[in-house]
Amino acid sequence: MKKLIFIFFLNVCFLFTSLSISQSGASSSNALSKQPLLNVTDFDKKATQIQENFKKMQEQMDGIRLAKDPQEKQRLLQDHWVTMQGNMKNMDEIRDSSFMGCCGGARHMMGWERMGPYYSKLNPKDIEQREYMMDQYMGMQQNMMYQMMMRHHYMWINEGR
Repeated sequence: MKKLIFIFFLNVCFLFTSLSISQSGASSSNALSKQPLLNVTDFDKKATQIQENFKKMQEQMDGIRLAKDPQEKQRLLQDHWVTMQGNMKNMDEIRDSSFMGCCGGARHMMGWERMGPYYSKLNPKDIEQREYMMDQYMGMQQNMMYQMMMRHHYMWINEGR
């Protein structure tokens, strides 16, 4: 179990590191300020698509759990991986074009000195929309983490441990 947890956290660290590195060249605030921000309606459409993919991922997990043949489990795990990667891409798109448009494209939390000027210029409706999108996105992140943990669990079981 300790090995499973270690592998999981190692993969999560690798994921966030690779995302940060891949975006390091695109951190210009000028380039991001020209990017149109996603409105709530578009955000909800994309979020609905992401939720549908989560349902598909859960169905794939159920299939993995029920499969008896190790090769079938491997195929289902690969299908789940492809769906999960596509869903991560969709989540990146809504994060980059909606509530994360404030910070020059940086993918990590920043202090008020960097975010303060952005948020102080927003009207209450814009702030409310950003909070709504952030709340929805947090749930998506939790769901993605659950899917990752379940995937690693079934990979570990499939190895015969």
